[in-house]
Amino acid sequence: MLATRVFHYRDPAAVILGLKELRKKGLTPRGLLFIALDPRGETYIAVPEDLDAVGNVRVGDKLSLEAPWQGRYFHFDSVHRLPGDSVLWNGDRRLGDTGSAPEVACAISEWLKGSSAKNVFLGCTPHQPGSWWTIDPRSPVIDLHAAGFVDCVVTTSGILARRIDEPKLYHVDFAQIAAGGLRDKWQEVFTSAMGNVLLLERRVLGYRLVLTCERGLVEIDVSHLPDLVIETARVPMASGFGVVGRIDGGAFAVTAGRVEPWGLSDVSPAMLVGSPNETLLDLPKTLRATQLDDD
Repeated sequence: MLATRVFHYRDPAAVILGLKELRKKGLTPRGLLFIALDPRGETYIAVPEDLDAVGNVRVGDKLSLEAPWQGRYFHFDSVHRLPGDSVLWNGDRRLGDTGSAPEVACAISEWLKGSSAKNVFLGCTPHQPGSWWTIDPRSPVIDLHAAGFVDCVVTTSGILARRIDEPKLYHVDFAQIAAGGLRDKWQEVFTSAMGNVLLLERRVLGYRLVLTCERGLVEIDVSHLPDLVIETARVPMASGFGVVGRIDGGAFAVTAGRVEPWGLSDVSPAMLVGSPNETLLDLPKTLRATQLDDD
C-alpha cells in the first residue's frame, strides 16, 4: 500500500495556494490520488507521503487505492482541461450540492496547465455519477447528468459519454462545445450488443476504450471519431465486474459493484488484473484464476 498524506483546505483560494506550494515540493498530477469535498464545501486532497515517489505512480495504481478518510465525502473522479481552457469534471453527483465544486475543479485545471497536463484521474470510490462543464469559475455550470450524460471521456475530437439506462454511446465535438452545443448537439456513435452501458473506462489508451455493460465488456476503437466507432472485442461476463482503467502496456483495473439502472453502485477499489501480453479477451480467465488464488 502507498502511504498517503492528506491536506485540508477550507476554500478554493486555499486550494490554489496549497497546490502551488505542493508543486514546489515535487507534486505532479500523477501524485494527486484523491480529491473530495465535504458537505461544507471544504476540500481534502490525498497525495503520496513520499513526494519523491510520485514519478512511479500510475493511473491503475491510483484506482486500486482505498481513500484515506471515512465519512461523508464527495469525490472527484477526473478533471479535464479542454481546448479554450474550459473545464470538464466527473465525480459524485453530490458535488453539485457543495457550492464550491466548480471553483475547485477550475483551480485544479489551472494547476494542471502549469504542469502542461490536460487531465488528472483519481482513485475509484462508490457514488452515483455526475458530470459537469464550465468555461471558468465565474460562468454558469452545465450539469450534463441532468440530460443523462455521465462518465465523460475526452478524445482527440471531443467528448464521449454514456447515457443512463441506454446501450448507446454519444459524442460531441470540440467545435460544438465551443458553440454551446453541450445540451443538444450530442450524436449517437455506438450501440452495445451487451445491454445498457453501466461504466466507461476513464481514459482512452491507444485509441481503445472499454465499456462495462449489463452482460459483459466491450472494447471499442475510437480513432475514427466522430464518423465511426469500431468494436474490437466482446467478452460476456457476469454483471458486476467493470473496467475503470488500465496501465499502459500492463494490467486492467477491474472493480466490482451492484448493477443499478444508472450504473454500478457500491463499487470497490479496483484490483490490477493481467499482464502486458494479455488483452481484454484474456480477462475472464485471469479473473477466475485470481479469485481461485484468493480463496
